[in-house]
Amino acid sequence: MQTKLKHRNQTLKGKHGGMLLVLTEDVQNLGKQGDVVEVKAGYGRNYLLPRGMATVPTAHNLRLLERYKIRVRQALDARIADLKALSAQLANMAGITIEANANDEGHLYGSVGVAEIAKGLVTKGMPIEAEMVRLEGPIKETGIYAIKLNLGHEIETEVKVAVIKSQEKK
Repeated sequence: MQTKLKHRNQTLKGKHGGMLLVLTEDVQNLGKQGDVVEVKAGYGRNYLLPRGMATVPTAHNLRLLERYKIRVRQALDARIADLKALSAQLANMAGITIEANANDEGHLYGSVGVAEIAKGLVTKGMPIEAEMVRLEGPIKETGIYAIKLNLGHEIETEVKVAVIKSQEKK
């Protein structure tokens, strides 16, 4: 597949006449990190190489890529362990209380959405972002709700949210 390069900046040609590159990260509709792909010269030279998404498949670059993949894997494993610990903390947590303006029947004048739930969890010391909260629709009545959280990397948990009528200040 590979031949010796005569010049330092000469690239390898694939069997269809395209440029051979090694992907340094996943590229949609092209391949995964570490794949050797054949692309048109202009795409490789003007898009993949300048953005650092690919590199020329030399022995040195392949060794560097393997080391990089190991570091990325270790970082991902550490992130997943942190998310599992956070999931356990959330499961053991009593829940949060959100005050909202409501009438005497318990209907909210506004609604409680993902932003309010995420903010309530952050005030309890949980690093939750609004994108992690899975809510089928805004909460429009007072009550206790079991809200699903998707922490990422297929780690999900539930947290109890109590929506109560806010006390008017007199």
